[in-house]
Amino acid sequence: MRKKIITSAFSNLYTDQRIEKVCRTLYEAGYEVELIGNDWKGAEEMQRPYPFSRIHLASKSLKTAYFEFNWKLYQELKRKADQNTILHANDVDALYSNYLIAKKLNIPLVFDSHEIFSEMPAVQGKMSQKLWRYVEKTVIPKLEWMMTASGSYAKWFQKKYGVSPVVVQNAPRKLEFDAHIPENNPKILLYQGAINPFRGIDKVIMAMHHLEGVILKIAGDGPRKEEYEDLVSKEKLQQKVQFLGKLKPEDLRKITVTVDCGMSIEENGGESYLYSLPNKVLDCIQARVPLILSNLPEMQNIKSQFDVGEMIKNHQPESIAEAVRKVLDKGRLGYQPELEKASRALCWENEEIKLLKVFQEASNAR
Repeated sequence: MRKKIITSAFSNLYTDQRIEKVCRTLYEAGYEVELIGNDWKGAEEMQRPYPFSRIHLASKSLKTAYFEFNWKLYQELKRKADQNTILHANDVDALYSNYLIAKKLNIPLVFDSHEIFSEMPAVQGKMSQKLWRYVEKTVIPKLEWMMTASGSYAKWFQKKYGVSPVVVQNAPRKLEFDAHIPENNPKILLYQGAINPFRGIDKVIMAMHHLEGVILKIAGDGPRKEEYEDLVSKEKLQQKVQFLGKLKPEDLRKITVTVDCGMSIEENGGESYLYSLPNKVLDCIQARVPLILSNLPEMQNIKSQFDVGEMIKNHQPESIAEAVRKVLDKGRLGYQPELEKASRALCWENEEIKLLKVFQEASNAR
């Protein structure tokens, strides 16, 4: 009998592409999958081929929302899990409840760390950082099955907690490319993702002063959106910078394939950013769009294997503009052979093989 998998995450599930891909792969492999998230920051309608639910959170602050979610998640798991269940926790903010139930029922727990939660900029120097470090230190060394999203993350967890996570990169599914590259005038530079600090967004806005015949499109939402909109007004760059807002993943994909240059110029905002492999890098590669990249380990690693764009020398606006000009001068066509090679290597179809192996091992455990 195929095991039942209960996947849980502190997420409203709607835009979490990693969880969607993981659950779909497990469902298509014949597992009975159930997904649990929450309604923090909205509960948009969505369709999935497996059952899902969102825990209602009454909390007004994120700090209390974490506690409320974990308490309610514990109750849900206690009600739903049995001896035929594999628990699947996504990130440290859903780990402790899963760990307690796994221990109580003596059932397998698979932990997927999308980032280094305790080292994210949002928690640095705060009381919550101590809490998440405590959860990591208490639970992670005892885990038998763990996955994470980049090779650098895996090395960090190994060094810190003596575990050996399986690397399952958050690559998109293969995208068939029709080889049609639009002739954009002006050229389009795209930022896609959360509008958070340390993403280089304010720096690229300033770089627009040094670029002619180029517009910057910013697709996404987040806590810094208003601040960056004000910056665009203050710098009188309204004609050169457009905010597209939060888009459905399928609508974003339609835009990504039409642009001339993508960007992933994260700054070193702590170890979670330093060692990340941002989704946008793999999304652009799959759309056969070259990028400007930060000189961070995972991006260096991709650039050393495939010539998919240009590294920025630093985060000065002039350096960013120089890298964009290099990409635009070479053109999308010039990068196509390398992007094609990279798109075949860096796709979900390759990553899900490793994912299924982890769950097969957990399934075989008694």
